Amino acid sequence: MQKRKLGKSGLEVSALGFGCMGLSFGCGAATEKQQAIRVIRSAFDRGVTFFDTAECYGPFTNEELVGEALSPFREQVAIATKFGFEDGDSHKGLNSRPERIRAVADASLRRLKSDVIDLFYQHRVDPKTPIEDVAGAVKDLIQEGKVKYFGLSEAGVETIRRAHAVLPVTALQSEYSLRWREPEQEILPALEELGIGFVPFSPLGKGYLTGAITEKTSFDSTRFPEHCASLYARGPQGEPGASGCIGGDRSLEASVLCADRTCVAAGAEGVDRSDSRNHEATPA
Repeated sequence: MQKRKLGKSGLEVSALGFGCMGLSFGCGAATEKQQAIRVIRSAFDRGVTFFDTAECYGPFTNEELVGEALSPFREQVAIATKFGFEDGDSHKGLNSRPERIRAVADASLRRLKSDVIDLFYQHRVDPKTPIEDVAGAVKDLIQEGKVKYFGLSEAGVETIRRAHAVLPVTALQSEYSLRWREPEQEILPALEELGIGFVPFSPLGKGYLTGAITEKTSFDSTRFPEHCASLYARGPQGEPGASGCIGGDRSLEASVLCADRTCVAAGAEGVDRSDSRNHEATPA
């Protein structure tokens, strides 16, 4: 598996990451626990070292699943999780007050069975809480050894710059695919300038770019059409990388094979492809 560093932070992850949300939340009924653990561990066996979760996935149950699945090799992987919703419920509105961030960190550490969170994202920008206060709260957690790196999700350029001035932002996670290329306009140039990594979610267009969804496809009431595991992590120098969709052992194996063959993510126009050495879903 190829590796890359997110931005200038030094956080090194596998080129292909595993978004764990759909095992517990957002993609219909939750996967049976032992099967879900096998899928996560199978990803690790194939070289994936970057795993993404959040307190609101479940809520809470996805972090517990990820913590149990990765506990045998915790020191060999990077776990990203997220804060930002009231009571961990994405339906209750946003809450990124510093005291809430601290409470989420402590609870997530327990659920993840870990002493540290590798990458702690603000899940969505909270307009009621200044981003400087958010960055300051995460900075305190880093100084206390509870968090290693700070990330944002779906943030605009001004917010990114303001946060970065208080605490270096390691990565931005936002939607990016052949059918949604808005980040190319302002976001990607700003990240290049600041040395911040980019982790696109839904690089396969929430499943619509896979060819698996047709006019005859239907979804039950508990599912939104999101292929729930594919992280295309883009470094500051714009190295092309692999993208894939993980829905089980067979598609997982195909995705890792794609990464080893250095497939280029859809919609990467303007990305420097000169170095061929060089994906996750969140609530809508």
